Amino acid sequence: MTALQRPGKIIAVHLNYPSRVAQRGRRPRVPSYFLKPSSSVAASGGEIERPHGTELLAYEGEVALVIGRTARRVSPEEGWAAVEAVTAANDWGLYDLRAADKGSNLRNKGGDGFTPLGPALIPAAGLDPANLRVRTWVNGELTQDDTTSDLLFPFGVLIADLSQLITLEPGDVVLTGTPAGSSVAVPGDTVEVEVGVPGGVSTGRLVTRVVQGTAPFADFGARPQVDDRQRAEAWGSPEAAGLPPVLTDELRGLLNEVAVATLSSELRKRGYPHASIDGVHPLTPGTRMIGTARTLRFVAHRPDLFAGHGGGYNAQKRAFDSLKSGEVLLIEARGDATAGTVGDVLALRAHTLGAAGVVTDGAVRDSAAVAAIGLPVFSQGAHPSVLGRRHVPWEVDATITCGGAAVVPGDVVVGDDDGVVVIPAALLDEVVRAAAEQEAQDAWVAAQVAAGHRVDGLFPPNAEWLERYRTEKQGGL
Repeated sequence: MTALQRPGKIIAVHLNYPSRVAQRGRRPRVPSYFLKPSSSVAASGGEIERPHGTELLAYEGEVALVIGRTARRVSPEEGWAAVEAVTAANDWGLYDLRAADKGSNLRNKGGDGFTPLGPALIPAAGLDPANLRVRTWVNGELTQDDTTSDLLFPFGVLIADLSQLITLEPGDVVLTGTPAGSSVAVPGDTVEVEVGVPGGVSTGRLVTRVVQGTAPFADFGARPQVDDRQRAEAWGSPEAAGLPPVLTDELRGLLNEVAVATLSSELRKRGYPHASIDGVHPLTPGTRMIGTARTLRFVAHRPDLFAGHGGGYNAQKRAFDSLKSGEVLLIEARGDATAGTVGDVLALRAHTLGAAGVVTDGAVRDSAAVAAIGLPVFSQGAHPSVLGRRHVPWEVDATITCGGAAVVPGDVVVGDDDGVVVIPAALLDEVVRAAAEQEAQDAWVAAQVAAGHRVDGLFPPNAEWLERYRTEKQGGL
């Protein structure tokens, strides 16, 4: 196949990349799909119109599968064999119309020009479907970068699943999902998507320019509507959408005065007894750390996996290079401290970018040099060995388990000499205010003990002592 013909049908998968699943906060058990009209197809170098009166036109770089033979009730192995070529796709979507579509995505994903494909086709013969890379750039800045190595639903499974009820015909296109990093593009932006084999063949960059539409929506159809939830989903985060951050200056100020031990206690009261990251300590005693979570996961070393994921611009380097001010990178190293998971160069990169810290349930290499940088770092200890002895850098921005605690990107992370605790974003305000009140009560109790009172009935305070505390607190207001 040398040129892409207009497909008979386009079928797209909702969620497939673990990094995107982590962003969305939901993990599908089975794949789900939607259709896009063939009239939405566009070539590289064209324009996409953001309709008049809308604001949330979002790009999604994807791997597109071009079907080469009829597939009906095939196995997963036969499913991949039915693919003739792969190419780059941009699955544009207009979040302003999501409410009207109720999951069908017809208008918000099916507009003219909303499915650019190309520019080149890569023959599927000889390709490893688990060794493709998809990248997206906006105005030259890399915003999406992931591989197909750990998809929830591999390509052959998608074809087999669809073929149970739908005959896939030559020329049909299957869009296989987008990784984390999808966001909003505005008029004047140029968005490019590339699919290829790392270090090998490539589709070249699929280029689309965003322009502003001028024709308003008529009154007889659903009108565009957005809210802050849609804005956060479209942009990728509340902060990217310009919404007030979860970790406000007020809450940060309260956290500066609250001990990790108190936060851990408040989380336990709310059914989160495993919110602390076990076994980690600050590289420098007296360290205080507050920030929002980013994540990096290592898997156990295996030569073939390290050959494919350990070198080049791997997940570890991508994670450190993409850190933003106020973020804490948490590293899942399976509690294995017999090899380094961060060294002085990467710690310096994080510090230069304004990161709030690094937490690893593995070890730190170049520990003295890392400590001298001034970046808050919490780990199980130090080890001179390099990463490849025990670990393979695997994925970024997925939900991980670090030191026994589940960590979702966007959680709030607090560390002190007692260790590190992870606070779900939705609980932050409640937990921090409760912890601040508990610290005030504990300080009052300590003052009573210092004054000579017995701890029996005072620690914790019984009803009589609580009443005295509240009376004195009220009198001080």
